[in-house]
Amino acid sequence: MAAKDELGRAGEQRAADHLIRQGYTLLDRNWRCGQGEIDIVAARGAHLAVIEVKTRRSAAFGHPFEAIDDRKRRRLWSLAFAWRAAHPDLADGRALRLEAIGITGADPAVGVLEHLVDLA
Repeated sequence: MAAKDELGRAGEQRAADHLIRQGYTLLDRNWRCGQGEIDIVAARGAHLAVIEVKTRRSAAFGHPFEAIDDRKRRRLWSLAFAWRAAHPDLADGRALRLEAIGITGADPAVGVLEHLVDLA
């Protein structure tokens, strides 16, 4: 496995652990369809969150959240609706929202973690 892939997996695991500590229930990870992939789908209260995780060793090439531009947000919305359609029993009438977790640091286990809720 490439170092980049290992970094991404470690970042996603750290993000999942963070979400659980914040009271989220993880519903799906790395869900794929013809339109792309969702890193994490989680529920908390009345919301169903589609969460994009970006992990970087440093900010030398930009902050992790800079990779989530308008085009990426549109694709995430499309994926969110596709996931909800494929899992009506898990969606349970909850309102959809996009979230992002950025982790910056050489070791994702101890790097700086930032969590943006409701990317609109």
